Amino acid sequence: MQRLGVPQSSLSRRLKAVEQAVGVKLFQPVGRRVALTAAGQELHDRTRGLVQALGDAVDVVRSDADPDTGLVRFGFPFTLGPVSIPSLLADFHTGAPRIRLHLVQAHGTALVDMVRDGRLDLAVTIPAPDDLPTIILGFQRIHLYVANGHPLATRAHVDLAELADEPFIANPPSYHLRRLLDSWCATAGFTPQVGFEITEFETLRALVAQNLGIAVLPAPELPHPGLTRVPLTGDHDRSIGLISGNHRPTPAVQRLRDHVAAHAMSYLDQARRAEVE
Repeated sequence: MQRLGVPQSSLSRRLKAVEQAVGVKLFQPVGRRVALTAAGQELHDRTRGLVQALGDAVDVVRSDADPDTGLVRFGFPFTLGPVSIPSLLADFHTGAPRIRLHLVQAHGTALVDMVRDGRLDLAVTIPAPDDLPTIILGFQRIHLYVANGHPLATRAHVDLAELADEPFIANPPSYHLRRLLDSWCATAGFTPQVGFEITEFETLRALVAQNLGIAVLPAPELPHPGLTRVPLTGDHDRSIGLISGNHRPTPAVQRLRDHVAAHAMSYLDQARRAEVE
């Protein structure tokens, strides 16, 4: 009892309370000591791992409440163009090296669903949903991309209405960018002739480079040697949002949220300057 730092009377009451809760005698006197009965030993053996797991869980929860050592589950899309999520996270890690990051890459709808049902704390999505807390980080410009040898490759800019007779390569109709394409083309007075539908942007760009069609896309993180970017006249962009759940964020989650909100805009500004150049 002295080693436990608990008075004998208090310990006796606690042991008695455990026996009453279980409904079985768990302890027995052996001389001046107290030992486990057979039932007590059985209970000890079967719950030892559970007690350890509970202790570990408590440690993790306490750690998550610490702004310097918590866990953040962060999601982002497969492509953001020139906005480099790894660079943003590297900067964050420099200032918060003990915060653990669980990273998930997925398409926009999946990311929104994961934030909505609590599997992710934060996510960058294009566009942001209406029913979750959102910080608009900026806007992603959409351009026309053609093969280097395409007749439109020499143009300074192109109006969307001029593309009515061109074959398109695009995402499936469930994708936000495809819905934008269909909407923009409808406004321009035509329905795009989509000959290839594909989910992945890199493969889509490779098909365009083979002159199998044209595409409207965000800028890639690295230039594609087989493609020429042609600006579209008018405003053709989409919002980039940082979304979080409707629950109160932990200090670590709030810290990453503030970092992304503060620094993502500088990456977007750099991207715009690069596009102008």
